[in-house]
Amino acid sequence: MRGFLASSIGVTCAAALVLPLAPPAVAAPGAEAAAGRGTAAGPVVRRADAEAYVPGSTQSLPLAPLTRDRAAGAPAEQGLSRRDVDHFSLVGVVWDDPATELHGRVQVRTRAVGTGTWSGWQDVETHNSEHAADPDTPEGASPSVRGGTAPLWVGESDGVEVRVTAQPAEPRPEESESEPNGDDSAVTAAAITPLPDGLHLELVDPGDPAPVQGDPGSGTGGLNPGTSGAAGTGGIAVSADALAASAANAELTSLGAAEIPELGRIETERELLALRGSELTQEQRAKPYIGPRPRIVTRRGWGANESWRERRFAYTKKVKAAFVHHTATGSYWCKQSPSLIRGIYRYHVKSMRWRDIGYNFVIDRCGRIYEGRAGGVAKPVMGAHTLGFNSNSMGIAVLGNYGTRKPTVRAVKAIARLTAWKLGLYGANPRGKTYLRSGGGNLYRKGKNVRLNVISGHRDGYSTSCPGWQLYRKLGSARSSAARYQGR
Repeated sequence: MRGFLASSIGVTCAAALVLPLAPPAVAAPGAEAAAGRGTAAGPVVRRADAEAYVPGSTQSLPLAPLTRDRAAGAPAEQGLSRRDVDHFSLVGVVWDDPATELHGRVQVRTRAVGTGTWSGWQDVETHNSEHAADPDTPEGASPSVRGGTAPLWVGESDGVEVRVTAQPAEPRPEESESEPNGDDSAVTAAAITPLPDGLHLELVDPGDPAPVQGDPGSGTGGLNPGTSGAAGTGGIAVSADALAASAANAELTSLGAAEIPELGRIETERELLALRGSELTQEQRAKPYIGPRPRIVTRRGWGANESWRERRFAYTKKVKAAFVHHTATGSYWCKQSPSLIRGIYRYHVKSMRWRDIGYNFVIDRCGRIYEGRAGGVAKPVMGAHTLGFNSNSMGIAVLGNYGTRKPTVRAVKAIARLTAWKLGLYGANPRGKTYLRSGGGNLYRKGKNVRLNVISGHRDGYSTSCPGWQLYRKLGSARSSAARYQGR
């Protein structure tokens, strides 16, 4: 893998600019956010040690055996009985060794805040290891990284019950879109694969959008990182990490912007020449194939707390391909999308212990495009989305589960518009093929050159059901539309 790291500390020279005092409208939390909440990021909270509810925190609860007879070895079922907990909106289960798979079923029940109504049992997607950093990279080889399920969005809740049941290590469910409905009682103890060690239930409260330092109501502030603002500047103090994330997009929008506005074709072509003109051939200069830049909600726009992630940005060489994913996070309202993304971000960083959210971009069912991993939306940021193929690619995740549910027309259109622009920056044809070198996975050995669609589904690089059959079957339409947006 060829990549490089860039420090995010040197951007503090941008302190001469000013952030707007009012929080951006796009970052407003959904209806699930209670008025008057605090905004502390908070550490991972062990329930036994928690004395008060901290918005924007994680409750990490160790699971206990639910089966009485443990003579045969490790318990075949672990979980937690129904109980009261602090507010949360997203759940997942993690364990110690990321190389260990959970062969079994994870189900949760939750109690909604306000109504006090308990949900039925909901399945949590257990096969999530293929959404990860490449092996042998600093992020993938970190000893702190943990294994985990996909996160599940349940809405604001204050009660939970969970059960994790071991099952035989049968062929992975990726080979079929149907859900198992056999009789679990028919499984013999000898066929059961032990559950992973160190199982914990993670209850994530996304919290409110991350604050900036200083008092917006005072009418004063500055951009000196970590300090109070200077009177009369009309701005507010922010951290160096927030400055770095925003400054990574300085060529596209103003510092502290909640969104990167869309551009027309002519403006986009001019931007291409400004960003990558020295790398273009004479033919590309004369006829650039690139789609108009779409509107993109920045990390500040969806309320990322930049203190959670690692400070340094990681880059690859170029973007030759896009891998499309679904998050398998369940149902949501579009107004909840910023909260849901903050929840996934916190789960990836605080529970899975990755350097940042894994995806480069996120798209919701209303077709809104969100910046994912920090480092600049026009740059080749190294993600953690497609195990073995994170180099020279980008990962686009559509919020939701699309195994049986069809994606919206707006979401598919957003995939096409985003890929037409981003792939166009690097001269890639959305209808074409490209070669990527595998970093190792369950379909291709490490080092193998693999021929892939420039717009591929996750399942093209790894044996998985992602991005769900209903979304996967729409990728042909997305390729054609993206090529048309590029003028091909």
